[in-house]
Amino acid sequence: MTTLETFFQQFRFNRGRTLATLDQADEAGALMWRPGEGRAHIAWQIAHVGITEDIFSTERLAKDKTPNHANLWDRFRGGSTPDDEPISSDEIKAILSDGRDNLLDTLARFNEDNLNDVMWVRPESNRELTLLTILQIINWHEAHHQGQAHLTLNLYKAAAG
Repeated sequence: MTTLETFFQQFRFNRGRTLATLDQADEAGALMWRPGEGRAHIAWQIAHVGITEDIFSTERLAKDKTPNHANLWDRFRGGSTPDDEPISSDEIKAILSDGRDNLLDTLARFNEDNLNDVMWVRPESNRELTLLTILQIINWHEAHHQGQAHLTLNLYKAAAG
């Protein structure tokens, strides 16, 4: 199994966990619940995963491609402030699916020989990121936000009694 195939397999595993958390939060009526003032709700945490993949697959790795949800980037990208405008579980699932499809399509342009190639320079730090590092970030990113969403759901359940 190649390095790319290993990452793709991990992406599929992570997505299953994320979708399970999304479904549980939706069933509990907790999508828009916040654990505290100014904190992100579950809907933001999970939609942010899909928007980030849409951003990486276009703006950062393939500027010639059209993003699927550019109209939502400002709302859900890193550094944005989560708002109180409701978003449904179905809308979030579409963002996740479209972002992942776009990401996999973009990654199909690359192969094992590209893993150490610098693909993007992070503007805030001027840090050069290789394809391998970007794959690691994307893999970690979903698990990180799924964990935050899962914790938020547990806090919601505890607060509800």
